[in-house]
Amino acid sequence: MPAFQSFFTDHGDTFMPFPENTPTPDDLLSVSAAEIAALPVELLAILQREIDERLKRDKAAKTRFDAGLAVRYATRAAEERQVSGKDTGTVRFDDGDFTVVADLPKRVDWDQDRLADMVARIRDAGDDPAEYVDLAYKVPERKYAAWPEAIRQGFEPARTVRPGTLKVEILAQGADQ
Repeated sequence: MPAFQSFFTDHGDTFMPFPENTPTPDDLLSVSAAEIAALPVELLAILQREIDERLKRDKAAKTRFDAGLAVRYATRAAEERQVSGKDTGTVRFDDGDFTVVADLPKRVDWDQDRLADMVARIRDAGDDPAEYVDLAYKVPERKYAAWPEAIRQGFEPARTVRPGTLKVEILAQGADQ
């Protein structure tokens, strides 16, 4: 007796098989947003899970790959930067028939309290601090929400609320708890 041959692909979901002509994550680049929107919700949930799993796997692979490149090239890049007289930045060197471009970006952090003191000293000296530093005021939304209504009303003209990017997650019934 021949083995049962299914005409359906299960896409990793044993409860919901789909025909072989259903799109996979690889197919989505050639499918319009409207066509994706018209797919059955069960297939959307499966595709969403597959894409999320692929992203996690690819991110882990990228992290491991970058670590391997660092093991191979970090010392040589540091030597090249030292020869060039710089602690950070981009250096180029050859490895066989390839040119390796190694970039070690500069990350600068500023002590906010000390900067505030410097801005006050500049102001006290009669200069404009904006000529020396960029000043930015921010109000965390959590603090704003905790303010008394009278204070919030005073700040309203300076506040603009814009929507972020819609994020949709499809969960099986009962899985959202």
